[in-house]
Amino acid sequence: MAIKTKDEYIESLRKMKPVVYMFGEKIESVVDNPRLRAGIEATAATYEIAEMPEYRDSVLAKSPLTGELVNRYTLPPSSIEDLVARVKNNRMLGGRVGTCFQRCTGLDCMSALSIVTYNIDQKYGTPYNARLQEFLKHVQKNDLTCNAGVTDVKGDRSLNPNEQPDKDMYLRVVERRKDGIIVRGAKAHQTGSLNSHEIIVLPTRALKKEDRDYAVAFAIPADAEGIV
Repeated sequence: MAIKTKDEYIESLRKMKPVVYMFGEKIESVVDNPRLRAGIEATAATYEIAEMPEYRDSVLAKSPLTGELVNRYTLPPSSIEDLVARVKNNRMLGGRVGTCFQRCTGLDCMSALSIVTYNIDQKYGTPYNARLQEFLKHVQKNDLTCNAGVTDVKGDRSLNPNEQPDKDMYLRVVERRKDGIIVRGAKAHQTGSLNSHEIIVLPTRALKKEDRDYAVAFAIPADAEGIV
């Protein structure tokens, strides 16, 4: 189903089991925690307006990947009209919920990666853009909310990632295998991460050749094993 309702979105979060601690206590149900529910309701508004006739034409658009109507928060803009619609929707939602609705960062990541992976593939013959398109189809078909995992903890900010005494101050690849990569490190300040289905990880700064292990982008379910 390409379009989730507000209730379906909230129930989809209820089915997830992220490892969450707040004020020294483990949170068993993110959805039912009153301190966290307000943020979830703000994100849920992006689903709610898709059900409302007065906003439906602005919020939904046909995906060139799936051929179905999808929520624009899963659709990287490819035209001036797309960009204008995004600004109008953001303004409308900002006035409606009075706060950040926390779905923009994931779309920003998908938009940036659409450009960067295409350019890399054109230069080096790599398959990154094709992989991204498959991920985009997954996001659109399931109307997922994505979060941006960008900010590393950084350590000594006068040093490049590879120069840090503790190599895990920036997230990095520690092993390359036939079935994928193993990464280690920390990302911080992920507003909306508990409202999201997927975390899209990107580097936090310009990197040098010596920092190649830190030049990595990927998506991972928000409740994947090992994420705290």
